[in-house]
Amino acid sequence: MTDNNNLDALFPTAEQIPERYRPGAAIEQREYLVGGELLRWDGPLAAVRSPIFLASEQGDQQVVLGSTPLLDAEAALAALDAAVAAYDHGQGLWPNLRVAERISHVEKFLTRMREQREAVVRLLMWEIGKNLKDSEKEFDRTCDYIVDTIEALKELDRRSSRFELEQGTLGQIRRVPLGVALCMGPYNYPLNETFTTLIPALIMGNTVVFKPAKFGVLLIRPLLEAFRDSFPPGVINIIYGRGRETVSAIMASGKVDVFAFIGTHSGAADLKKLHPRPHRLRAALGLDAKNPGIVLPQVDLDNAVSEAITGALSFNGQRCTALKILFVHQDVLEPFLDRFCAKLAALKPGMPWLEGVALTPLPEPGKVAYLSGLLEDAVAKGARVVNPGGGCHRRSFFYPAVLSPVTPDMRLYQEEQFGPLIPVVPYRELEEVIDYVLHSDYGQQLSLFGNDPAQVGRLVDAFANQVGRININAQCQRGPDTFPFNGRKNSAEGTLSVHDALRVFSIRTLVATKFDERNKALVSEIIRARASNFLTTDYIF
Repeated sequence: MTDNNNLDALFPTAEQIPERYRPGAAIEQREYLVGGELLRWDGPLAAVRSPIFLASEQGDQQVVLGSTPLLDAEAALAALDAAVAAYDHGQGLWPNLRVAERISHVEKFLTRMREQREAVVRLLMWEIGKNLKDSEKEFDRTCDYIVDTIEALKELDRRSSRFELEQGTLGQIRRVPLGVALCMGPYNYPLNETFTTLIPALIMGNTVVFKPAKFGVLLIRPLLEAFRDSFPPGVINIIYGRGRETVSAIMASGKVDVFAFIGTHSGAADLKKLHPRPHRLRAALGLDAKNPGIVLPQVDLDNAVSEAITGALSFNGQRCTALKILFVHQDVLEPFLDRFCAKLAALKPGMPWLEGVALTPLPEPGKVAYLSGLLEDAVAKGARVVNPGGGCHRRSFFYPAVLSPVTPDMRLYQEEQFGPLIPVVPYRELEEVIDYVLHSDYGQQLSLFGNDPAQVGRLVDAFANQVGRININAQCQRGPDTFPFNGRKNSAEGTLSVHDALRVFSIRTLVATKFDERNKALVSEIIRARASNFLTTDYIF
């Protein structure tokens, strides 16, 4: 059981933190990367505050990790101009490098990145409260994603190295870059989710302006030199500051060709509206989700509970793929809730570096108050907090609350809580669940828990045209990264996977000629003399 008394000892004193995990001196970052140089910003800075507090005689003291540049619109546009100049209407060095050469630059960056693992993992823990195991997993998975992207591009290029002959026309089809990309990632996966767009954008020959997430911003600092030294000037430019001022100016310029954004659908819509030529803007968007978990009457309850706990509470429920509402059939409601609450009680709250910790402080200011408001609204309208201690909080920490019965008139039924609240909706007829999914504004994923083939099959067919992924007896998730990751309705635009991302950030171009002896000889000589980077039969191993 968790209550306010247990939470009194949640935050440690400075002396209780193992030395290897201490944050060290505050980092005053004034550098940002533009045109291959680390420029110094002498203007105002934004304080970076950790969700972790330290206990002291004066009470809980929030840890200040450092500060980052609050760039203005002028500085942001200078970074954009550097990317535009490096692309140079497709005539720049980077978009015209051979694929093998661009891969070499990315591999150089990966080597440098791996040297910063400990620093980045420590900042992941301190900046967003992610536990040590998951912070290490995020870093390592990001490195694996880069390796997989390189291999996928090699395979794509191998398939493109051959010529095709159709109806007397000889042609070679290759993928080429789109132009200047603006990449923005989310705070819950500030490294991994960001790099799933940033790396494909770069490796396909685009130039990039990258703005780190609103939380998890300092952890990019250890990688600035690696970016600078691994890519030609202007290919990657990294800015900081308030998006309303910096990103708005960049989008309004009309110079962005690809917009990669992971956040809210309202934020994405506002930014897209600023672009003066929207028909020339390609977007790759990962947006809101309210993924339901549906527990059928014939079900392996142990598996359903285990997957639902992980799905709802990994990283405190702060994942777009989290299970954010559970529909549980009346016949199994009580045993489901009993087992769910028992498993929840076994989850260890604490600081990110402690072994076995599953519940940690929340990085977003005002989040605890928001979650408390959702809880109070649900209770006022008839729900009850099922688990002991549910909803207790201290500073930035909110202990998970299971609420049932949740009904459509409650905010928690519709709003994406993005935190450790678990709404449980009892149902009797499958039509109730089908109706929810059909009329939801979101369509990323859902999970079905059951072992009746007729019921599961019926629901698969009912939902196949509603969401991007249906998980059977498993939580919602992004991986494996080779699988498509997308959504419908307000949940996404475009599809991301290792393979799909390469296509999102490129376009197919065809060189064709009539198939006769003169043209065959011309093309053969171009290839033999290596006179073109596009027309080539080079095979990358």
